[in-house]
Amino acid sequence: MSKTLFPRTLSIAPMLDWTDRHYRHMARQITRHTWLYTEMIHAGAVVHGDPQRFLAKHECENPVALQLGGSDPELLAKAAKIATQFDYDEINLNCGCPSPRVQKGAFGACLMGDVDLVAGCLNAMQNAAPDCEITVKHRIGIDKQSEYQVVADFVGTLREKTACRTFIVHARNAWLDGLSPKENREIPPLKYDFVYQLKRDFADLNIIINGGIKTNDEIAQHLQHVDGVMVGREAYHNPMLMRDWDRQFYGDTLPEIRLDELVARLHTYASQQIQLNQGTTLRHMARHYLGLTHGLQGAKIWRRMLSDADLLKTNRADLILQAWQQVQNDIQTA
Repeated sequence: MSKTLFPRTLSIAPMLDWTDRHYRHMARQITRHTWLYTEMIHAGAVVHGDPQRFLAKHECENPVALQLGGSDPELLAKAAKIATQFDYDEINLNCGCPSPRVQKGAFGACLMGDVDLVAGCLNAMQNAAPDCEITVKHRIGIDKQSEYQVVADFVGTLREKTACRTFIVHARNAWLDGLSPKENREIPPLKYDFVYQLKRDFADLNIIINGGIKTNDEIAQHLQHVDGVMVGREAYHNPMLMRDWDRQFYGDTLPEIRLDELVARLHTYASQQIQLNQGTTLRHMARHYLGLTHGLQGAKIWRRMLSDADLLKTNRADLILQAWQQVQNDIQTA
């Protein structure tokens, strides 16, 4: 297996259009141990497109997992083989996304209706990337399925037919008809007890829970029942939530990063990315930084400056420092 620096006690969910390399760089400055995930990348984009564009990452991101979407075992295998050149610690198969675009391609959550196909995909990926752990992320069911046995059978079959031993379980059903992706994150009820039961029934598997988790107290509660917790949107909108994770959940004794230190690092990173002149603009990076001052005096100023189209048009990384200085001024005059 490839290097595994830390257990998957905590991880950040793969989120389309959000967990790109710029977000992952920021997250890694805040937490050294948490596992990071790419956005879902379709296997066809990797195989038929430019792998460097889709798979390139910075060494500082590790441990980091690649999430692939697709339902063709041969195509997924080719993508997994290409991905081995980019030093990912894990390759994950998406069996949970309910979006209409994904449904049209007959992958994502649709795959939960064909567990044998999922097994074929996982085995093909593992054969193509024998030194990388292959994992799966899925829901507890699709549409109006309400019985625990649905997800238990899905996990049990994959345990029997594949080498997959890490299951990331979003504790909601995916309704494939009648709900938008946003509604699918909010309307189907959370059933954390189903995921807890999976761990009891499959004690040898690595069971990671996902869905609606927002606080460190909630994380600590879940970790009494499962092996790991994956946090999604809260880690994006309030990234400083992650600042306590290394100490609280990994026993790290190094001091947590200060916000002023983080701002300085982000300024350096943004400057370097812009100077490379490879098409990356300040807007590409700053959009991920808007939540850093969540709950603080001056947060509105920070968000306004880093999302102002006229200010961003100059493409100067110094805008990050200027916005931070305005936050400091607001705090001092409050």
